[in-house]
Amino acid sequence: MARIPKQAVHPSHSAAAHRRRSLWSGRRGRALVLLIIVLAAGGGYAFGLRIAHQDNATTAQLIQQLRTEGQKLKKQVADQAASLVSLQAKYDDAAAAMHAMKPVQNTYDLKPNESVIAADGRLTLGLVGSPANDSIDININGKRQTVAPGDIISVAPDASTKCQVSIQSFDMFQAAVNATCTTAK
Repeated sequence: MARIPKQAVHPSHSAAAHRRRSLWSGRRGRALVLLIIVLAAGGGYAFGLRIAHQDNATTAQLIQQLRTEGQKLKKQVADQAASLVSLQAKYDDAAAAMHAMKPVQNTYDLKPNESVIAADGRLTLGLVGSPANDSIDININGKRQTVAPGDIISVAPDASTKCQVSIQSFDMFQAAVNATCTTAK
């Protein structure tokens, strides 16, 4: 049996394998690997810069949109503040008109089935039951009467005193009345 030389058996000893090994292991091989690494790093850096530039452009666009929206909101707030001032002035005028129509002095809020002493103790006023849709039952010094808003009731608790009870308004839970007394001369 003939012996086969080692060079023929191992492919690593062939000429092509030797050239491949020398390409990567020599100076040129190391330079090639270094060049590939530098190119990969440069490409990664360029790719990162491109992504960062896109992010910056998107952020700048969003900032501009937010500024525009903020200016619109500031204008809305200013308009609403002006409207609020106008509404407050109208409310103050309406409240003043209400107070002129409905005197606060000598005005009493009567609750159902409760009584109050009015006109310096000369009158006892009470609301009998809950108000109806168009009238109320009021007790003035023990005398029950059915009245509507705007009605004026004259009462003389004694010979020298004349009193007037006017019905201002009422709702389901209370009635507002004004009671004044004068001394006859």
